[in-house]
Amino acid sequence: MRLTREKSLLLIVDLQAALLPVIENGDQAVTEAAWLGGLAESLDVPVWVTEQYPQGLGGSEPRLLEALPGHRLWQKVHFGAHEEPAFAAALAESGKRQVVLCGTEAHICVMQTGLGLLEAGYEVFWLVEATASRRAAEARLARERMVQAGAVAVSADMVAYEWLHRCDDERFKQAHRRFLKGRSARPLRF
Repeated sequence: MRLTREKSLLLIVDLQAALLPVIENGDQAVTEAAWLGGLAESLDVPVWVTEQYPQGLGGSEPRLLEALPGHRLWQKVHFGAHEEPAFAAALAESGKRQVVLCGTEAHICVMQTGLGLLEAGYEVFWLVEATASRRAAEARLARERMVQAGAVAVSADMVAYEWLHRCDDERFKQAHRRFLKGRSARPLRF
C-alpha cells in the first residue's frame, strides 16, 4: 500500500497537555506530529485532532495547535474516535480512505481508533515516532497488534516522501526548504 496525498488524512489522537508529562517520548510525539501536520497542511492533506474528555484531561498541547492552524478539532468520549457518530460520518463524507494515525496513548485511544478504522475498511498507517504511551513497552505492543490487524507502520519521512511523490516540482522544493532539510539531523526514537 502506497500513500497518496489525494486519499490521505492525518489523524492526531489526544496529544493533550495534561496527559503529556507522564508520556514516555511525549515531547517527540508532539514534535513529530506537528512537523508532519505542517507538511500535510502545505500539501492540502486534512489534519484532524481529537481530544479525549478535555474537561478532565485538558485541551491539546498548545505547541501542536500553533503548528496546525488549519486543523479540525474533535472532542470525544469514546476511546476510539470512529465510535463517535459525527466523526465517522464526516470521515466517510471526506472521501479519504488512508488515515495516518498517531498520538497518545498508543495502547488505548490510538489503538482503539485504529482498530475501528480498520473494521470500517480504511487503510491505517501507524506513525511510529509520533505515537506514545506512559510506558514505551505498551506503545510497542500496540504497534505490533495494529500491524497484525492490518495497519502499516510508517515513519514521518516515509509519509512525507510518498505524499510528495516526485522531486522536480515546486511543491517538493518548498517542502524541502521548509520541512525536509532541517529534519535530517534530528534524532528519533522508535
